[in-house]
Amino acid sequence: MAAIETNNRPNTDEGGMGYLQSLPRRVVTVYLPLLIFVIVLLFPFYWMTITAVKPNLEMTDYANFNPFWVVNPTLEHIRYLLFDTSYPGWLLNTIIISTASTFLSLLAAVFAAYAIERLRFSGARQVGLAIFLAYLVPPSILFIPLSVMVFNLGLYDTPFALILTYPTFLIPFCTWLLMGYFRSIPFELEECALMDGASRWQI
Repeated sequence: MAAIETNNRPNTDEGGMGYLQSLPRRVVTVYLPLLIFVIVLLFPFYWMTITAVKPNLEMTDYANFNPFWVVNPTLEHIRYLLFDTSYPGWLLNTIIISTASTFLSLLAAVFAAYAIERLRFSGARQVGLAIFLAYLVPPSILFIPLSVMVFNLGLYDTPFALILTYPTFLIPFCTWLLMGYFRSIPFELEECALMDGASRWQI
């Protein structure tokens, strides 16, 4: 009889996420924080968009216009940026420099990280530590010697100056990240490939 009464007793210990079954609790603990987070996250993009299409008068006259809304949208600012400034050239230079620097950095970092983690040569750990310490060096310390080298090589005021300079900051960071990636790959996979006759390049 006691067992029957125990089984019929209502379960008051909800536990886990059971307290979220109530709608007011879900609103306070889940939906409201998510709403605040989304608003804070998306507001800069909203402000950037309305500012791009807002006339100059609406951007300065807050007494007569709402700063969070556009009354008379215009594309004049975008037209001015694309056709009356050097922005397209700057954008093209940025794409070329960032793509070339990223390619050179990844090329060097993949070889360096693979050699340190997989070839097991003498002093590999010390080399890895040295690369990590190089990553910690503030880039501002390298500006003066790098500028001297750029002047001596005759690359001043050319895209090649940045293409060759940026990898000095990127390679240590990329190598450090890729060392952790190669460390996570089991050695047995490479050993099986070597036993099957694959070369290092094929692996």
